[in-house]
Amino acid sequence: MDNAHDGVGTGKTASTQPIEEGQEGERVRLTEGRAFPSRHRPKQKGVANSFVEFFRSSAPYIHAHRGRTFVVMCGGEAVLDKDFPHLVSDLGLLHALGIRLVLVHGSRPQIERRLREKGIPSRFYDGVRITDRATMACVLEAVGAIRSRIEGLFSMGLPGSPMANSRLRVASGNFVFAKPLGVRNGVDFEFTGGVRRIDSEAITHRLDAGEIVLLSPLGYSLTGEAFNLSSHEVAASVAAALRADKLIALVEGRGVVDESGKVVSELTPDEAESMAKAGTHLHPDVVRHLLAGAQACREGVARVHLIERRADGAILQELFTREGRGTLITKERFEDIRPARLEDVGALLRIIEPLEEAGILVRRSRETIEREIDRFVVVERDGLVIGCAALQVFESDPAHPEQRMGELYCLAVHPSYRGCGRGEALVEYIAHQAKSMGITHLFVLTTQTSHFFIELGFLPASVEALPPSRRQTYDTKRRSKVLIRKL
Repeated sequence: MDNAHDGVGTGKTASTQPIEEGQEGERVRLTEGRAFPSRHRPKQKGVANSFVEFFRSSAPYIHAHRGRTFVVMCGGEAVLDKDFPHLVSDLGLLHALGIRLVLVHGSRPQIERRLREKGIPSRFYDGVRITDRATMACVLEAVGAIRSRIEGLFSMGLPGSPMANSRLRVASGNFVFAKPLGVRNGVDFEFTGGVRRIDSEAITHRLDAGEIVLLSPLGYSLTGEAFNLSSHEVAASVAAALRADKLIALVEGRGVVDESGKVVSELTPDEAESMAKAGTHLHPDVVRHLLAGAQACREGVARVHLIERRADGAILQELFTREGRGTLITKERFEDIRPARLEDVGALLRIIEPLEEAGILVRRSRETIEREIDRFVVVERDGLVIGCAALQVFESDPAHPEQRMGELYCLAVHPSYRGCGRGEALVEYIAHQAKSMGITHLFVLTTQTSHFFIELGFLPASVEALPPSRRQTYDTKRRSKVLIRKL
């Protein structure tokens, strides 16, 4: 049961610099040409190895993200948090890695505080703030203070701090045009508005100049009036207008979790909306982000990431590790992939047979494929099946009862559609499907495509690592390589 792929680029391994040695092999650190011995520092070999492994494994993501446009949204609660400077430092690191950043901030708790101080009641209708003239004055004060704090943090550069030598420039301005919500169901929202248009050309000009763009939940009308906007709507609208590669939302509460408290790893826009409507266990901020993320995804944003903002370094974990940290909303992975049906058998044979003749795949009869059709998924494009893969679940090995293994097999893509990531998408789809079934380890047997799977997180293993029943059917003449990925 070997596999074929649709062709991928070869990744580069990060190089390491030689370590300078002092007397008696003492490690030294070079800073601006001066050597500082580390003899008084405790040895942390495990920590060092962990850092090196992480840094090397993050290289593919660094390459992939460079030059991309990310919109990051955080609420006013994040700005109040004592660890907010850490988030700003992480955003500065993303900028240093060549990522084009737009930061959208919220202001709800800051507005509430000023309203309380002035004895002005908060008024909401259907979850939307009613902004009269007195409330609008508090909104402008809160937003101005937040913007000043964020710009100040991006200006930090003390030696020894994460922002040292960063020299970041932040651009704010009238990039968001607004319209009043008006009167709805007899309720006048006054200075509460909605997004009318995003000046994407002006924002792009600032990004091209190497600046970080900072947007507040304010918009301006053609009459020159300022309106109080939803930061969630601003973030989604800006991401869509810029055709951003990612919208990253740092959410309150525990993030996007199911009723058992487990983080939901991936959702389609439809699933995100359904969860927002039914998720009474979710933090209200999460619900708003789910709806905004679904909107952005439908309007052209490839990927929306929802991350629990209280987890230190969560944005780095989400962007630079395979496992990630939060919830991904995307329509790409699911839009063309579906369970196979009996009427697909003919198309499957046409895709598989050339690879069987080349010795890449094991031969399978029509009857075998029909019998195993429930294990297959296919990629369909405009009614044409252009790729496939299958998953077989095995019994637990008595020697390792904590492991449950599944085999990914018969991975193939039509020649006309290779080189576009379809093979990778099928692997990730099967991995997600396997994980949802409680499978802990996914394995493949391959004779010619081991590097393709290694680049997707599979590691070489021995035949003895296979489930007992699969070891019995292993073809010793074919001598397929075994690769396993822990889910």
